[in-house]
Amino acid sequence: MVSQRGQERMTTPEQFRAARALIGISQADLAALVQLSTKTIKRAEGQGPVPASAEATAAIRAALEAAGVVFLPENGNGPGVALKRVEHRR
Repeated sequence: MVSQRGQERMTTPEQFRAARALIGISQADLAALVQLSTKTIKRAEGQGPVPASAEATAAIRAALEAAGVVFLPENGNGPGVALKRVEHRR
């Protein structure tokens, strides 16, 4: 996946699994959301003989980001995920 700066952003299978768990959706629900097969979601999550395509992983990542997931880069402890902080109005 390419960022706005043109640098490649890698998303690991572990990040995809963790992101999906953070927002509490199944592989089937994510597949329906991004209009891909469950088999493609499994491939993106490292559960297939071949990885998912770059286009599929970009679509999956975009959907997870739209749902509030933030993909964290490698920081010495490995890449990770978090949920966006929601600011409450007073």
